[in-house]
Amino acid sequence: MNKRFRTCSLDQPFLLPPSFADWLPQHHLARFIAEVASELDLSAIYSEYARKDGRGLAAYHPLMLTRLLLYAYCVGKPSSRQIEKATYDDLAFRYLAADQHPDHDTVANFRQQHLERLAELFVQALALCREAGLVRLGHVALDGTKVRAQASFRTNLKGEKVLEQEQELAKQVEKLLAEAAQVDAAEDARFGKGRRGDELPVELATAQKRLAKLREIKQKMQQQANDVAAKLEQERQQTGGKPRNEAEKKRWQRAKKRSELSEQTMNSTDPDSRLMKDGATGAIVQGYNAQVIAAGQQQIIVAADVTTDCNDKAQLPPMVQKLKQNLDATPETLSADAGYWSEESFSLDALNGVTVLVPPDADSRKKAKRDQELAANAPRTERAEAMRARLKNPAEAALYAMRKAIVEPVFGQIKERRGFRRFSLRGLAQVRAEWALICLTHNLSKLHHHRVAQAVV
Repeated sequence: MNKRFRTCSLDQPFLLPPSFADWLPQHHLARFIAEVASELDLSAIYSEYARKDGRGLAAYHPLMLTRLLLYAYCVGKPSSRQIEKATYDDLAFRYLAADQHPDHDTVANFRQQHLERLAELFVQALALCREAGLVRLGHVALDGTKVRAQASFRTNLKGEKVLEQEQELAKQVEKLLAEAAQVDAAEDARFGKGRRGDELPVELATAQKRLAKLREIKQKMQQQANDVAAKLEQERQQTGGKPRNEAEKKRWQRAKKRSELSEQTMNSTDPDSRLMKDGATGAIVQGYNAQVIAAGQQQIIVAADVTTDCNDKAQLPPMVQKLKQNLDATPETLSADAGYWSEESFSLDALNGVTVLVPPDADSRKKAKRDQELAANAPRTERAEAMRARLKNPAEAALYAMRKAIVEPVFGQIKERRGFRRFSLRGLAQVRAEWALICLTHNLSKLHHHRVAQAVV
């Protein structure tokens, strides 16, 4: 064979020490994350280490761990075990870790300890996007999506079931305590009082833990029932205590029933999560309602939040308020689908100075029977009629038609391209912080593409 080949021996030693700078292509995302992480202000994270006495082994550098987490969320690998494995198997992760290999406990503990501080980096990354000219507030769009919780709907408990289990467990704990007291008395009589007296039988300790968990869930259920009752009472006061039509009367009756403790439903794994209908698939999921406002054709997320509300009706004012806080600016026009229509929302100060386009009626392409029901129950107030008239104007109709192109691709990029369909953490506070991380890394990916495009040109 005359053809010459390059040497590919696995035993070939390096003639010079390898350089991290040679490991990845010039415009690789990992290089960009390393560069951006150095631009971010991590002083809030560093301050946590300043409180320690300095004893023990040297800690992994917070900058390195932050780089790993940001890149992991960018490429859809948020699991701490995936990150640990990737520092060995994936060249980009190995580059960001500076050829170090923090174990998954270290990564998980770092994220858990500094989760709130990491979420706050969203505003800093948004500022970088704004400096690059990617944030334009001429037209922004609001939408929400259901994201699965780290819990199964099979672990949901009904209020009446919680009350039954609480009574049974309370009797069981009382019985076990009585038995333990009898055993203690017998042993004291036989051996003397040499025991500490605070030991708990394993079955008693387990029963007490389950009882405490049930009572915690019961307390949250009661608060949930109180919220439903308060909301219903507020709505009744606004209408003078009389329903305006038959549909409203039935809705009040359903709300009154839902305000009873026995009718509440709560998940024992993640009590903050809720059963929700996924608008895209029609499936019922155990999850959260994740909200974003995206700006312009660049689809930069300028505001993000997570709520336990199953619908979007009350989300318009708080999301606009978050946008104003994040950018210290007011958008010219905001569009959202009919799920955000609410007479109460338009009366709040948060929407002052914003041209809001929200149709009072749902999409007319629904089934005919559903259309008839919606038409019968559609709001006929002066504000609703004025909005219908505005959306018939060709200019504003064309502007509203851009809503889908601005915000809906954001969810496609997060769920399909990056694979985020379930939160890794539990509890509303932690889920909100994780959603901020997901949205932060969405913006970083957009900024990376922008800088690469500029460099190529």
